[in-house]
Amino acid sequence: MGTLEIIAGVVLILCSIVIILVVLAQDSKDDGLTSAIGGGSNASFYENNMARTKDAKLSRFTKVAATLIFIITLALNIIANFSK
Repeated sequence: MGTLEIIAGVVLILCSIVIILVVLAQDSKDDGLTSAIGGGSNASFYENNMARTKDAKLSRFTKVAATLIFIITLALNIIANFSK
């Protein structure tokens, strides 16, 4: 196992942990049964827009981390095939 493979493996593990933490930090998109019966939430315009910007940033960060995982995994597979 080369140095490049070890570094890429560590980056993969870090990206995986970041994705887990970011997804857990995101708000749920589902309002649930309470909203259907009670008629929705009483959140103000400011609260709604503040949540959207935070969720948008977290969603974007999730997409970037997932793309990094995809690219690093492909690169590791290509490196492993050429080193045989």
